[in-house]
Amino acid sequence: MSKQAKWITVGLVVLVVAGLGAATAMRSGNKPTDVKIEKVAARDLVASVTASGQVSPHTKVDLAADISGRITKLSVKEGDMVTKGQFLLQIDPAQYEAALQRSEAALASARAQAAQSKASYVQAQRNFERSSEIRKTNAQLISDEQLEQLKTAVEVNQALVDAATHSVDQASAAVRDARTQLEKTTILAPMTGRVTRLNVEQGETAVPGTFNKDAATLLTISDMSVLETKVKVDETDVARITVGDSALVQIDAFPDTTFTGRVVEISNSSVKGAAATSGGEAAIDYEVTVRLLNPPVDTRPDFSSTAKIVTDSRAKVLSIPIIALTVRENEKIENTDAPKAVASTAKQVGKKDVEGVFVVGTDNKVTFRPVKVGIAGEKYFEVVSGVKAGDRIVGGTYQAIRELKDGALVRESKVDDSKKKEAKS
Repeated sequence: MSKQAKWITVGLVVLVVAGLGAATAMRSGNKPTDVKIEKVAARDLVASVTASGQVSPHTKVDLAADISGRITKLSVKEGDMVTKGQFLLQIDPAQYEAALQRSEAALASARAQAAQSKASYVQAQRNFERSSEIRKTNAQLISDEQLEQLKTAVEVNQALVDAATHSVDQASAAVRDARTQLEKTTILAPMTGRVTRLNVEQGETAVPGTFNKDAATLLTISDMSVLETKVKVDETDVARITVGDSALVQIDAFPDTTFTGRVVEISNSSVKGAAATSGGEAAIDYEVTVRLLNPPVDTRPDFSSTAKIVTDSRAKVLSIPIIALTVRENEKIENTDAPKAVASTAKQVGKKDVEGVFVVGTDNKVTFRPVKVGIAGEKYFEVVSGVKAGDRIVGGTYQAIRELKDGALVRESKVDDSKKKEAKS
């Protein structure tokens, strides 16, 4: 065999051995994992809380009947604009007019009786004074008993005058009450606004709302110039919201338009009656009021809305994909090349758990690196420490990140051209 043939044979043997070694390595679990790789880079981040609710006017008045009676006149319909003091509807005033007339007659009678009582008192007083003078001149003409009777008559008539005066006051109060009841038959607009709800028709009977306000509500007037959306925010997010935060509001009735708003109120107590979660525990929500700064003219009360409340923002800060952040046991990262300062400041999730990312080395092997994160944007976390700009980290998939271990071999997954086209379309 020639020398050249020997070298060819040796080369073939080496190739076979290398192939067997590669096959053995693949069978032993060293097959690289397909992952998405991203670089740590500076980005603008906006942290926000999204919640849904309904649009409502800042000021509205529910008009209810204070008296009972048939509605004899109705001058407005739903959607009408009204001004303060404008006539809205009339409740049949007949029985209340009659009650006022009876009260006025009773007042006149009481006044007449009071005048009569006062005249009797004056007469009794004069009789007593006259007899007293006679007795001073001639004690034998007027006895002590007669003088005492005259004095008693004065006192009795004084009491009758006081009683008649009180009767007049009582009758006057009855007249005022009857007049007030009569005035309640005429319903006027208490404010300028739009009739956003009309619950009655002419001819129906109005009932007072002593026990059920909703049943007694005749109509609702709303000031549509100042609109708000009241959204329910979970207890885990409400602490991040403050009065004055800006918001972007989307109203379902106007799907192609986004409106600006501002947080004006945050409830101090949770919303009652929250639905129970799948675990059986009631969800704790708080009501946050967002005032619309540019409300559309055609907005109506109770329109469904979604508010995206901006709670914080960062400009050009290092960030990592949200999906890249994972949790590992602290024991398994003691031998990593991460700085001790980073490991000591990493956020402890559980007793032995720490948050971090997988950094891809030049040999395409990954190392778990603890990190400290700041605010969360829609897709990225602000990263405070643990990695630096340009570091290559595993940014997907979730399944791959969950199963990765220190030293694992990875390769960047390729996206098919067809999938790229589908994503663009």
